[in-house]
Amino acid sequence: MSLDVTRAEPHLHDARQRLEHARTSRLAQLQALDETGPSTDDGHLLAVQKTAMERVLQEIEDAFARIEDGTYGICLGCAKPVPAERLEILPYTRYCVACRRRAA
Repeated sequence: MSLDVTRAEPHLHDARQRLEHARTSRLAQLQALDETGPSTDDGHLLAVQKTAMERVLQEIEDAFARIEDGTYGICLGCAKPVPAERLEILPYTRYCVACRRRAA
């Protein structure tokens, strides 16, 4: 086993834990939205929130796939490593800050 693999394992373990936490939180939020039941005033807002939660859940699943294929933490825009601090805040992010700003 190389040193790089040894160093990467704790990083990936932490990433998986953060992603699991994010997924659990989003699923709970989605369930709460489903239980709220739309009223005439906030039906559109609830639909928008639900769509946003579903999109984040898909991003989380995509991040798990990137862990499995070895591309997790690599920016899809510039192919450089995404800073660990950014991955701690948004464990499912695909982009570094600079590439995200360019895309927005």
